[in-house]
Amino acid sequence: MTRMLNTHTEFSDAGEALGGERATERQDLDQQDAASIALLDTLSQGIAAVVDKIGPAVVRVETPPRGRASGGLGSGVIISPDGLVLTNSHVVNGHRELRLTDSEGRVMDAGLLGEDRDTDLALLRAASSRPLPSAALGDSKRLRRGQFVIAIGNPLGFEFTVTSGVVSALGRSLRASNGRLIEDVVQTDAALNPGNSGGPLVSTRGEVVGINTAVIAGAQGICFAVASNTAQFVLGELIRHGRVRRASIGVTAQTVPVPRRYALEAGLQNRLGVLVTGVEANSPAAKAGLETQDIIIGLGSDQIAGIDDLIRLLDGSRVDQDARIRVLRFGRVLEFDIHPLERRTPRESGS
Repeated sequence: MTRMLNTHTEFSDAGEALGGERATERQDLDQQDAASIALLDTLSQGIAAVVDKIGPAVVRVETPPRGRASGGLGSGVIISPDGLVLTNSHVVNGHRELRLTDSEGRVMDAGLLGEDRDTDLALLRAASSRPLPSAALGDSKRLRRGQFVIAIGNPLGFEFTVTSGVVSALGRSLRASNGRLIEDVVQTDAALNPGNSGGPLVSTRGEVVGINTAVIAGAQGICFAVASNTAQFVLGELIRHGRVRRASIGVTAQTVPVPRRYALEAGLQNRLGVLVTGVEANSPAAKAGLETQDIIIGLGSDQIAGIDDLIRLLDGSRVDQDARIRVLRFGRVLEFDIHPLERRTPRESGS
């Protein structure tokens, strides 16, 4: 009898202990849920605060109809109180006069100060007699994968829409509308749609870290923005020169494999090079002695492994600066002195 009582007491004690443990677990779970809710609430408040700060600087960009074609629609962001606005070159689409609408519905005329199709960026000047709300350009080099970002714009004509996501990747490359490669592109999963182009990609610190530029259709939300550091460089060039200065040597070319036999004989590391398919008369390349069928493999101290390498190296710092160019000519490595000149766009040259 005593043994049965003891056993009963032991079971009662065990039951009380188990009940206490379950109560403690429920309490811990409740505390975790409360902490999660508080964290999400803090994040939501942070996003709302960023939108309140940056939203007034975001504008709707409209281009007038041209012939039978209807006008275009995109987004832009005011980056200075005196009315400088960044947007995409493909939004401007060659128009010199545009119309802007701010978040309060006020309409302003704007003129094109300059555009750079190579980075799909354009700079506008809004006509306003009052200081405008503006957003600061941040340092895109401080971005990290997984960092939270916010996109603001006019997707599909729905004005001043906010979407959010994370930085999916950094340092991507993307083809501009003219076929040239935009370097250091930010990839994000923040939802973008037609009309978002030219709007800001914003960090949780309330800084513009990118200018939204493209969406890959059918790719489940893979979106891209031109990094703010690239935008800062282009902005400075457009203000100083009205264009972004880049060098040219006057050739048409394409990326080709370097023949393995030639590479082995010459001790080259290049698997790819740039085949010269045409040389413009009186161009730096013609004066240097380059010929069609030459394969360009180096410029200065840099190796060239494709047309994108050559374009990237022919930046503004190469304009009017002598350089040494290396080519492979039917198995022989030759070097020439070359003097790159500033590249003119078709609009600037009139062709």
